Amino acid sequence: MPPTATLKADLHALYEGQGPRADRFRYAMLGFDILTVIFLIASTFFFGAVWVEWLDLIFGLYILADYSARCWIAEKKLSFFINPLNLADLLAMVSFLAPLAGESLGFLRALRMVRFLRSFQLLVSLRRDCPFFHHHEDLIRNGVHLGVFIFIMTQVVFVTQVGANPGITNFLDAMYFTITTLTTTGFGDVTLKGSLGKFLSIVIMICGVSLFLRLLKSIFRPAKVRHDCNDCGLYWHEYDAVHCKHCGRVIDIPSDGDA
Repeated sequence: MPPTATLKADLHALYEGQGPRADRFRYAMLGFDILTVIFLIASTFFFGAVWVEWLDLIFGLYILADYSARCWIAEKKLSFFINPLNLADLLAMVSFLAPLAGESLGFLRALRMVRFLRSFQLLVSLRRDCPFFHHHEDLIRNGVHLGVFIFIMTQVVFVTQVGANPGITNFLDAMYFTITTLTTTGFGDVTLKGSLGKFLSIVIMICGVSLFLRLLKSIFRPAKVRHDCNDCGLYWHEYDAVHCKHCGRVIDIPSDGDA
């Protein structure tokens, strides 16, 4: 077998295969993605430092390598390129690798978070290896979605206001404004400057009474509850369900919503 074919087969086994080796690879990538998020937060406290730009390059090369490998092993290239998750990775990669455009496009780096827990194979591994994740998967995934949403909005606020707004100098300042606006608390001690800042505040407030509240509700009061039907195996049911909507069997869902 040619060396390139062997390498492609090895990459396919790592990304799509099963076994301890593939699991370790996917967990390592998840760990590196978490490290990327930590870097994005920490780097805001050292905005403009030269070493931050060098680390930008390193993380960008990592995303480039990951993107290229997944593109190479993809059977349907067009489907790969138009996949929203892959488009998000592409934008994040461009932002990391373009330090000159980083000040205006830095918020695109936050799109890397969109990939969190989106790999089917990774979810299979987590369900098998982590009992806590298996029993609280929906809560964790909804929490991740909420975190991704807040993180991206915070990055947008930071990138558009840092250097021009004395009230926003780091990630914590930007998150403070984002949370108070999303929750419609609006203390008023930090406001966004300029027409762009006003427009962004409007967008955040609109999201606050729609998407943000919806995400919170999905965490504390999901629309459905996990409860396995002994006959057909259906595990999604409404909280007040008496019969399985698939097979009609009588089901007894605990009042606290825990299956």
